[in-house]
Amino acid sequence: MTTTDVPRALAEGPSPARLGALTDALAARAEADDLLDVAVRTHPSPIGELLLAATPLGLVRVAFAAEGHDAVLDDLARRVSPRVLRAPARLDTVARELDEYFDGHRTHFDVALDRRLSSGFRLAVLTHLSGVPYGRTESYAEVAAALDNPKAVRAVGSACASNPIPVVVPCHRVLRSNGSLGGYLGGLEAKTTLLRLEAAAA
Repeated sequence: MTTTDVPRALAEGPSPARLGALTDALAARAEADDLLDVAVRTHPSPIGELLLAATPLGLVRVAFAAEGHDAVLDDLARRVSPRVLRAPARLDTVARELDEYFDGHRTHFDVALDRRLSSGFRLAVLTHLSGVPYGRTESYAEVAAALDNPKAVRAVGSACASNPIPVVVPCHRVLRSNGSLGGYLGGLEAKTTLLRLEAAAA
C-alpha cells in the first residue's frame, strides 16, 4: 500500500478489513523506521481475551480483560512509551506459545521478557516465580523464605497481585499456606483453570 492509497482507502469507508490493513501497514512502516516502541495485540484464551504487549526487549505485559485493556494501554503509554501500536506480527511467537500452553503441550515459555514494570523486591519475587516448576505450587510464605525475607509474606502477595506478565510468569502457582487460592488479578476462576490445566498435563 502506498501513501496515496491511504486517503483513498479512508474515503471509501472505514470497513474493519480496510482499517485493519491500514493499521498493519502503519505498524510495518513504524517498525521499519524504528518508531514502534510497544507492539500490542489481543489473543483469545480459555481464561478470556488477553492483551499482549512487547517492546524490542521482549514481552512486557499480559493483561486480562478484567483489568480493562484501554486502561492497560494508557498505563503502557505512560510508563513505557507513548509509541504504542497494534502490531500482531511481533507477538506471533508469544501467541503460539500461549496456545501450546493452553493445549497442554508446553510447560515453560521461551520468549524474552522485558521486566521494566517491576523493580526491587517485587522483581525478585517474580524472577523467583519463573523458576517454580510447571504443575507445582509454593505458598506465599515459602516464596518469602526462599528470598531470605520470611516476614515479607504480604509483600510477596502484593508482588503476585501486580505481576505485569501473568501466565508467562506463573504467579498462579502461589497459594496461601493453608492451600487456598489466595487472590489473582484475572479472578479466582482463571487461577483455578490454570492450576487444573497444569495438574492434568503434568
